Amino acid sequence: MQRELQWFKAVESYVHPSFRVQRNQLNKTPREVFTEEHEGLVRDGEKWMKDTAQSYTFVAALIITVVFAAAFTVPGGNNNSGIPNFSQERPFIIFIASDALALFSSTTSLLMFLGILTSRYSEEDFLVALPKKLMFGLVTMFFSIASMIVAFGATIIILSPGKLVIIPIALLCCIPVTLFALFQFPLLVEIYSATYRSTIFKALK
Repeated sequence: MQRELQWFKAVESYVHPSFRVQRNQLNKTPREVFTEEHEGLVRDGEKWMKDTAQSYTFVAALIITVVFAAAFTVPGGNNNSGIPNFSQERPFIIFIASDALALFSSTTSLLMFLGILTSRYSEEDFLVALPKKLMFGLVTMFFSIASMIVAFGATIIILSPGKLVIIPIALLCCIPVTLFALFQFPLLVEIYSATYRSTIFKALK
């Protein structure tokens, strides 16, 4: 649908302004004909966007729940004054920072996907608005997953008796982040290229 809109906009920019509102034998403007011809494509695009946004919304909500609970159950517990026992340790500072980043980024991601679910799904939304929300939601979700994994790794390091586990933990933590990037990065690149690096206007020059 985005591609069709880009073609329509490109051709529209090259024709005389009077042709844009000129009516055919059925008394329909080019825009009205375009809308009628692409009703099915709009429905298919709306279904795909909603299904995708719902899946990511569930993941973002799950991350928010986990990192929010982790913020109030700090590793190592608190002393009699309520101060965390490992508050001066570097891994603890990393845990706090990454947990906060995971919460903020996952919340932002959730809001982006909710914005997709509550969109009007008009034709113009498929041109830039919906792809932009999807891209921003994917990027923030990647940061939330990466931050959550870092917070988990920092917790393990704090509670582990030795420092020899740092390297294995770091390697294991890279696996889910790498998998998410491998699976979702092609989609992100495709959406970005179609939205901001379209070759349609270049082809008509």
